[in-house]
Amino acid sequence: MRSRPEVRRLGRMPYAEALVLQRELVEERRAGRIGDVLLLVEHPHVLTLGVRGDGGRSHIIAPAEQLTALDVAVHEAGRGGDITYHGPGQLVGYPIIDLKPDRCDVHRYVRDLEEVLIRVAADHGIRADRLSGLTGVWVGGEKLAAIGVRIARWITSHGFALNVSTDLDFFKLIVPCGISDRGVTSLTAQLGRPLDWKVVEDQVASHFAEVFA
Repeated sequence: MRSRPEVRRLGRMPYAEALVLQRELVEERRAGRIGDVLLLVEHPHVLTLGVRGDGGRSHIIAPAEQLTALDVAVHEAGRGGDITYHGPGQLVGYPIIDLKPDRCDVHRYVRDLEEVLIRVAADHGIRADRLSGLTGVWVGGEKLAAIGVRIARWITSHGFALNVSTDLDFFKLIVPCGISDRGVTSLTAQLGRPLDWKVVEDQVASHFAEVFA
């Protein structure tokens, strides 16, 4: 059995700073100077691009001046997947873990991340599921959580974004993950009431440890 990952709660941090931190921790993990780590963070408004094709730039609907007016940055992420939005009210998780020797299966890793978030939703009485052929966690036809990962020599980075109390109107600036026929939702939209951020962080950390230990 693996040891429980260290959980670092970063609060609100600009995306670029979190990206630098991830890269540093990946090297620390690869060198064996640290154990597995789960970063939990909230970002200011940002659109992040994947590595395939144009990264999702063609799926930005809003004109540049609108993004500027809303103070929405655009950043290349270096992860899999298409374009997505991060912002206040969204809990982002970046696992920096070594999948060797017993978890060297990319598909299993993504399914395990989905399982963590499905369990968090269940804690609030929300039935979330996977959809065949699509990555992420869904409530009906609406995406509750997005997943985009990077795995280099079996060390992971990037991860998942769970909509807790996210302003869903910001997703209208893009075609989220390049999927035009599905909506987005959040825990608070499903429940019709606010949630305690720390409680959700605790649930994510607990279920992550369950699934990955």
